[in-house]
Amino acid sequence: MSIIFHESTKVFHLYNKHVSYIMDVLPNGQISQIYYGRKLRDRSDFAHLQDSTCRPCSSWPLPELPNFSLEFTRQDYPGFGTTDFRQPAYEVLQANGSHITDFRYTGHRIYAGKPELPGLPHAYVEQDSEADTLEIDLKDQLTGVEMTLLYTIYNRLNAIARSVRFVNRGAETVKLDRAMSMSVDFPDHNFEWMQFSGAWARERAPKVRPLEMGVTAVESMRGCSSAHQNPFVILKRPETTEGSGEAYGFTFVYSGNFLAMAEVDTYDVTRFSMGINPREFSWKLSPGAEFQAPEVLLTYGNTGLNGLSQTLHTLLRTRVARGPWRDKARPVLLNNWEATGMEFTEEDVLKIARKGAEVGVELFVLDDGWFGKRTEFSGLGDWYADTAKLPGGVKGLADKINALGMKFGIWIEPEMVNEDSDLYRAHPEYALCTPDRRKSLGRNQLVLDFSNPEVVDCIYDQLVKSFDGADISYIKWDMNRSITECYSSHWPADQQGEVYHRYILGVYSLYEKLLAKYPDLLFESCASGGSRFDAGMLYYAPQAWCSDDTDAAERVRIQYGSSYGYPVCSWGAHVSVCPNQQLGRVTPLETRANVAYFGAFGYEMDLNALSDKEIEQVKGQVAFMKAHRELFQFGTFYRIRDPFANDKAAWMVVSQDQREAIVGLYQLMNNVNNGYTQLPLQGLDPKLDYQVDGNEVYGGDELMHYGLMPQDTSSHPMMGLFSPDRKPDITGDYDSHLYHLIAK
Repeated sequence: MSIIFHESTKVFHLYNKHVSYIMDVLPNGQISQIYYGRKLRDRSDFAHLQDSTCRPCSSWPLPELPNFSLEFTRQDYPGFGTTDFRQPAYEVLQANGSHITDFRYTGHRIYAGKPELPGLPHAYVEQDSEADTLEIDLKDQLTGVEMTLLYTIYNRLNAIARSVRFVNRGAETVKLDRAMSMSVDFPDHNFEWMQFSGAWARERAPKVRPLEMGVTAVESMRGCSSAHQNPFVILKRPETTEGSGEAYGFTFVYSGNFLAMAEVDTYDVTRFSMGINPREFSWKLSPGAEFQAPEVLLTYGNTGLNGLSQTLHTLLRTRVARGPWRDKARPVLLNNWEATGMEFTEEDVLKIARKGAEVGVELFVLDDGWFGKRTEFSGLGDWYADTAKLPGGVKGLADKINALGMKFGIWIEPEMVNEDSDLYRAHPEYALCTPDRRKSLGRNQLVLDFSNPEVVDCIYDQLVKSFDGADISYIKWDMNRSITECYSSHWPADQQGEVYHRYILGVYSLYEKLLAKYPDLLFESCASGGSRFDAGMLYYAPQAWCSDDTDAAERVRIQYGSSYGYPVCSWGAHVSVCPNQQLGRVTPLETRANVAYFGAFGYEMDLNALSDKEIEQVKGQVAFMKAHRELFQFGTFYRIRDPFANDKAAWMVVSQDQREAIVGLYQLMNNVNNGYTQLPLQGLDPKLDYQVDGNEVYGGDELMHYGLMPQDTSSHPMMGLFSPDRKPDITGDYDSHLYHLIAK
C-alpha cells in the first residue's frame, strides 16, 4: 500500500517513489494539509510541519483552544465563516439561509485501485495494483450532509487524483452553492503562476507571473472550458526551467465552466483550488440525493517543466483516454473543409478523395454540409443526409470511399440547432433560452438543451438512423458557440443553477451512447478548433482539433503551448492550403508538414490543386509519417526552444528505448549575421552514438551537453559561402528542418 494511516496521530501519508501528500485530523474534526511535495520518509507525526502560531485579532472555533484558528491553519478542503476568511472549497445553503457548516471526520477507507465516477470522465487503472485510494468521510451533524474526500495516488506516476462527493442524509433539502473538486494549502508563495490563454485561432499561449498577496485566477463561464483560458495550471518555482526545478500541475478532467484560483494570504500561505465555477452554479440536494464533483489530477515533479509535462502526457494518454484507439497510431487523413466548405457534390468529394488515395491517405473525412437543408443559416439539428449532395446517403458515399482503399469519416455538430430547421420548428423548447428574453445567436445558431435527456436521445436517434449500415471509422464532433441565456424549460426554477453542469453531463452521455453503439469509432473533438481542448474530452475522444488556425508558423506556438499539458497524439494537426485561409501567409509545404508531423497528421486541402512536384512531396510526407508515426505520437516529447521568446523554435521526440529521435527546428523569422548557435538536445542516452540525418555520428553526451550546430543563411547571407556538400538547414522565413537521429 502507498497510503499509511497512523491511528495514534490521525495522520494520512500518501506516497510513492517521488512524492508525498500528508494530512491529519485537526482538533475540530476537519482535515489539515501538512505537506505536498518531494517524498518524505514516513513517521507517525508530522504536526511540527503545521504552523499554528497565535496571531493578533484572531478568532477560534474551539473555546478550549485559543491558539487554534482556522485562519492560520493549512487545510485540505476548507469551509468559510468559522474563523477562516479565505476562499472556501464548498458552501452548503440551508433552509434558514445559512452557509455555516461543521463537517467533522467520521472515518475513512483505504483500498487498492481507483473508483469510477459515474457519468463523468476520470482517470482510471487497468489493474488495482497500479494505485491506492483513500476516502475520508466527514459529516455535518446539524444538516445530516455527508462529505467524502477522494484521493487516488498512482504508484509509478507522480500523480494524485482528487474529487469530492456530497450526500444528503438529512431530512431537509439543502443546496450546494460551491463544490470545488480540490483545494490545497502551501506554506509559502514563492511560486510563478503559469496559465494557458488565448482566443479562437491562438489558443493555449503560456502566460507566467509571480504570485502575490491576493487572488490570481483563470476561469470560464462560456459553458465550455474555452479557448480563452484552459483548465490546466502550473505552479512553478521561479528558478524552475524546462530541465530542472520544482513544479506542480493541476488538470481539470472536465469540459464546462471552471475556476482555477490561487489565494495568497498576508502570512504568505498559498491556497490553490480548482473545480466547477461557482458563479451560476447550485445543486439541489434533496434527502438521499448526492453530488459527485469532477476530478482534478495533481502532478508534481522536481526535474523541470519537461518532466512535469511528460508525466501528464503518460497519464492522459494511457489512463484518461480509452478505447481501441488509445494505443494505436492515428491514420493519415484528408478533410475536404478548406477545399469545398459546405458547397459540394458527391463527385466533388470523390475527386478530392481519389487524389488522397493516390498519395497514400488512409482516411477521408467529409466535413460540414452533408445533412438537412444545410447553409450558413439553416440545417443544424436535422441529421439526415441531403440526397441532392449524397444520392446514396451516408452509406453510399462511405461505400465509395471504402472502395478507394480508405476509411471514411464524417463531421457532426450535434449540440447546435438553427432556427431554420425541422427540429427547431417542431421543438423550439429544445433550445437553451430565457423565457420572454431575446435570444442571442452565435454563428446563426442556438445551443440545444443537453441538460434534458430527451434532447440527447433525439439527437442520438437521428445520428444512428443516418449512420447505421454505413462503414464509418471516424467522427469529428464540432461545437461552435458558447452558451448564452442559459435557461432550460425542462428544469424548475430552483434547479436552473444546475443547467450548465447538466448540459456537460448530457454531452458526455451522448458520447457514451455513441461509443457503446459504435465501439471502434475514432472520435476527434473540435470546438471552433480548441475551445474544448481539455482532459475531460480526451476520455471520449483521444484526439482534438488543436486549432482552426492551420498556419504553420502559428501552429508552432499553439502546439508548443499545448505540449505543457497534453500529449502529442491528442493534437489534430494538418497541412493546409496556401496562402493560409486564416492569415493569408505563405509557408513552404515542407514546413507545414514538419509542424503537422507532431500530432494526428493529415491534410486540409484539395490535393488536385497541387503541382506534380508538390504531389511527389506529399507522397514522401505521407510515407515518412507512416514510417515514424509511433515515434511522433507516442515518443517522449521535449521542448527545446521557446517560440514565444525566440525567432526560432525547437522540440523533439525520443523513442522509449532512446535509440531513435526526431528533432523539429523552426525559423519563424529570418535575421542576419547571427552568432554561432548550439541546439542542446534532451532525452538521449549519453553512452550511445547517434547518426544524424544519415551523415555525421555524434555522442549522445555531446548532443545533449553541447548540442547540434544548425547551419543557416543568417550567418552566411551569401549562399556561396556554403560548401557544395552541405546545404543549409534553414534558409529563410518560415523555414524548418527535421533531424533524424539513429543510435549506431
